[in-house]
Amino acid sequence: MSDLQRQIIAELKVKPTINPREEIRKSIDFMKAYLRKHPFLKGYVLGISGGQDSTLAGKLAQMAVDELKQETGSDEYKFYAIRLPNGVQKDEEDCQDALAFIQPDETYTVNIKAAVDASEAALKGVGIALSDFAKGNEKARERMKVQYSIAAMKNCVVIGTDHAAEAVTGFFTKYGDGGADIVPLFRLNKRQGRQLLKELECPPHLYTKAPTADLEDERPQLPDETALGVSYEHIDDYLEGKEVPRAAQQQIEQLYLSSRHKRHLPVTIFDDFWK
Repeated sequence: MSDLQRQIIAELKVKPTINPREEIRKSIDFMKAYLRKHPFLKGYVLGISGGQDSTLAGKLAQMAVDELKQETGSDEYKFYAIRLPNGVQKDEEDCQDALAFIQPDETYTVNIKAAVDASEAALKGVGIALSDFAKGNEKARERMKVQYSIAAMKNCVVIGTDHAAEAVTGFFTKYGDGGADIVPLFRLNKRQGRQLLKELECPPHLYTKAPTADLEDERPQLPDETALGVSYEHIDDYLEGKEVPRAAQQQIEQLYLSSRHKRHLPVTIFDDFWK
């Protein structure tokens, strides 16, 4: 194992093997403790996409607030699931299956298409034409903006779905899905997240489907692995300290190094990051 691989594993806190039941309990207790520490907070907000990560984080959040309700005898704690389609979502059926599995306290649907189109038009009006990729980031940031607006009005905090396999590659939009208050899946890789969902008896099609951010109009439903140029299988193996093909190792490490800015707070003159 290279020094860089050891550094990455240590930074992202990935374990080579997990006990799914123990990790479920850790995440639930973490989210409960956060709300207890800040009594002015009354719950969690999360956008539900119909994919593995938001399904898992949403289910854990609902379990956390359910336990708090039972322990405190108060129904003030809530989990708000937010549907954020851009027009018509192609896998809407999966989104509804995810909601049925999570059983959130409340669900809101906010279609972001009008806001994204308005932003694109305003930029075009001053001579800035967004590329399809940049417009994808616009969608991600609009979704996070909506979640924070709802959280502000509900005295809640926003959950992020970032996990080790996304963190190592920087596969998230800066200040979009990468902007959140609490990340209960941190430390887990992609396959470990599947293990937790299996333990929770989630419908298998929600975690066996090909992962996609689905942000680009010109390449709808683009698989994450195609965008990344490396498979989650190899990413997960790498994070668990296993040997992977040289080409996969080089791609993972190149993505990690080039996306360092996404995992760093805004840079000040006291940081070594910019030097």
